[in-house]
Amino acid sequence: MQVNDDMAGNMIVALDIGTSKVVCLVGELTPQGTIEIVGVGSHPSRGLKRGVVVNIESTVSSIQRAVEEAELMAGCKVHGVTVGIAGSHINSLNSHGIVAVRDREVSEYDLERVIDAARAVAIPADQKILHILPQEYLIDNQEGIKEPLGMSGVRLEAKVHLVTGATNAIQNIEKCIRRCGLEVDAVVLEQLASSFSVLTDDEKDLGVCIVDIGGGTTDIAVFTGGSIRHTAVIPIAGDQVTNDIAMALRTPSQHAEQIKIKYACALAQLARADEMIKVPSVGDRPARDLSRQALAEVVEPRYDELFTLVQAELRRSGFEDLVAAGIVLTGGTAKMEGAVELAEEIFHMPVRLAKPQGIRGMEAQLSNPIYATSIGLLHYARQDHEVPMAPIAAEASSKELVALEEPRRERIKPAEYLKRFKEWLQGNF
Repeated sequence: MQVNDDMAGNMIVALDIGTSKVVCLVGELTPQGTIEIVGVGSHPSRGLKRGVVVNIESTVSSIQRAVEEAELMAGCKVHGVTVGIAGSHINSLNSHGIVAVRDREVSEYDLERVIDAARAVAIPADQKILHILPQEYLIDNQEGIKEPLGMSGVRLEAKVHLVTGATNAIQNIEKCIRRCGLEVDAVVLEQLASSFSVLTDDEKDLGVCIVDIGGGTTDIAVFTGGSIRHTAVIPIAGDQVTNDIAMALRTPSQHAEQIKIKYACALAQLARADEMIKVPSVGDRPARDLSRQALAEVVEPRYDELFTLVQAELRRSGFEDLVAAGIVLTGGTAKMEGAVELAEEIFHMPVRLAKPQGIRGMEAQLSNPIYATSIGLLHYARQDHEVPMAPIAAEASSKELVALEEPRRERIKPAEYLKRFKEWLQGNF
């Protein structure tokens, strides 16, 4: 996350390794606490499928190109990055921990213990904890506490949201980044990152579902009461739309992608039947004319299926009736004309297309749903930069999970341990 020596403490770098593109953003933290974008790099992604690395060499090459472009624009050398991760291997669950408050006043030590208690759940051997996200705390059955530090009580409870990912998928992402000569500062769930850049505090309090539609996966996160409650990944996104167009129109994939971006509409009734487009054919055959409405009739069923799956996931989570602020669409595939209108028909609640906020510099270029995750990663990195040991999340690295168990306790001096042991003896015997 560091660059030139004179600016090292103020630079943060985000790396969004998506199925369709790799984006690298270099941001500088200003004295006012805002993020100023000083470098942008983007390159087509060749080595991922549905958010998971399937070709290390191609992924490494794409990362290098994007990072070099961002370094050139920023005029600095990147050493470490905050990286996003997605894919159908991501799982999540809500957990609950209870501890006794040691000195009848909640301390940092008590918060660490209750988080440790909440994370003590059985997860598959091939999964690794990515995040431990506190939802709320309870002190002596008093609910709805967000900041319990310093409060009086004898019993502390924590409700947390745990996010896990496949160990090998995380390690492959880290391996690709390290092959580029970079360090991994944090691995962040992509929809969590996107939420930092596109959701308002009011939406999180009222209840909102963010739907980040990328190239390979659609990432979902549900917030109520200001906290994250549910996350999920659906392996249907923009690549399937491109494939549908290529198969139905009998045109090569690269032309299908261009047709999708320029002319496609997710709601057939919004497309005009008299508006014609040229469709390149395979081989030496001449291009054909097709109405834009006929194209929309190919695209709409896939978007309908996607939104129906999102609705089913929302219903299964039990939070469908609690998202009073509605649905927020973001990601490159959400930009298509008619997507918001179709989503409103299916969800029967307010839907808006969100663009990333909270940055300075190159707003005209970056105010685009495509950059929601990468700008969100910068916001996450800024939070991590300001409070490096905050218990909001435990980033999984290639080290064993044991390394995450006691992030602060390892720095306690032996004399402090002895003092605590004496206090425990006096209190129990």
